[in-house]
Amino acid sequence: MTSVLKAQEKNARKADAKGKRKADAMDVDEQPSQKRPRNKQRVLLLSSRGVTHRMRHLMNDIEVLLPHVKKDSKLDSKNHLNLLPELADLNNCNNALYFEARRHEDLYLWAAKTPNGPSIKMHVQNIHTMDELKMTGNCLKGSRGLLSFDRAFDETEWGRLTKEVFTHIFGVPPSARKAKPFIDHILTFSLLDNKVWFRNFQIVEKDPLQPNGPPQMSLVEIGPRFVLTPIRIFEGAFNGATVYSNPEFVSPAAVRSAAKREKATKYGSRKDAQIDQNKRKEGRKRPEDELAVSKIFA
Repeated sequence: MTSVLKAQEKNARKADAKGKRKADAMDVDEQPSQKRPRNKQRVLLLSSRGVTHRMRHLMNDIEVLLPHVKKDSKLDSKNHLNLLPELADLNNCNNALYFEARRHEDLYLWAAKTPNGPSIKMHVQNIHTMDELKMTGNCLKGSRGLLSFDRAFDETEWGRLTKEVFTHIFGVPPSARKAKPFIDHILTFSLLDNKVWFRNFQIVEKDPLQPNGPPQMSLVEIGPRFVLTPIRIFEGAFNGATVYSNPEFVSPAAVRSAAKREKATKYGSRKDAQIDQNKRKEGRKRPEDELAVSKIFA
């Protein structure tokens, strides 16, 4: 009988201990978990039809610099930009870089946050790819890069908005699938003459002439290079109300038409001068003499 009582007491103690452990576990679960917010930025990179070889090389360079980019096929129509947020959603991307090619090799870049915006339309100029520059700098494919913004971005509202959009697009998250776990280059964005100048530099920690010497931090340009002129900032993704419009921007088509008009005015003034010259010649002619050979021997 005593042995049965001892066994019952032992089982009761075990049950009490299990109940305490379950209660402790429940108390721990009730506490809010303090997890670090994960950066889940992914970028959809695509272009319209009609891009040139230089534009394709620029897109390949951007794809190499940003390991969290997912490249898609070309978009057939330039008038249905509302399809781009759906494509980004299908590819599990929350950002989009869309290169839009126009006539006479004009290139426009759309940088957008999907699906709700904002989006920025920019004109791309002075394109120099890595193959053209042939710089001495080099960085590992898939490595993450630091972002460096000019202080002038914080002076205007559209500059702060552009900086925020570029931070989401060009900032490689550490959890990216193809990203390497170290940083060896810097992406710089400078604001000058209301234009964004893009440069890429490699971080060199030692002097190549003194490999065994003390560490000396320096920067070596890699490429590519390009200049972005903001045109408009829209409230939504590729549509919506206009938040900012650049009053100083002149489209390349307007520049070409002005050059043609200037040539046309030069041609018109030259033809008017020829007409005036012919009139002066006609006015200077003397009347035919009565004793002229043509009248005497007619």
